[in-house]
Amino acid sequence: MPMLKWLWLSGLVIGLDQASKWLAERLLAPGQPVPVLPCFNFTLLYNTGAAFSFLAQAGGWQRWFFLLLSLAISTVLVLWIGRLQHGQTPLAIALSLILGGAVGNLIDRVAHGHVIDFVDLYYDRWHWPAFNVADSAITVGAILLVLDNLYSSTRRRTARSNHRESI
Repeated sequence: MPMLKWLWLSGLVIGLDQASKWLAERLLAPGQPVPVLPCFNFTLLYNTGAAFSFLAQAGGWQRWFFLLLSLAISTVLVLWIGRLQHGQTPLAIALSLILGGAVGNLIDRVAHGHVIDFVDLYYDRWHWPAFNVADSAITVGAILLVLDNLYSSTRRRTARSNHRESI
């Protein structure tokens, strides 16, 4: 379980996520954009669904579904990180970011019944769905997970090729 040491990163994500949401709720009025840059606002929104407000209008059952799903995913991620070996640091970082984001949004679902979003990126009249620090950590973690998988696959193919050439 040497890679469980990376759980500090999950804790950092959770702390930053919850602190930023606390500030957003105190400094922003719901649905009122605060311009930051020509393509970036802070806009406090509440998401009862999943990513991109998926199932947000489903009638309430989705809160419990996403809560249980987050708990299950978080448990799997902790177990996965615990089984990693010393040389798998990039994978541990990726999984820790995803775990921190999942738990950050899980806390919102338990405490509020919805996820607090406040980052609003847009171009002209097209707005990306609002998100938060937890969502950002999940996204960065997922990208790192894919990159680690691609890099590991390339290394395995190269090792097999080199092995065949030496025979």
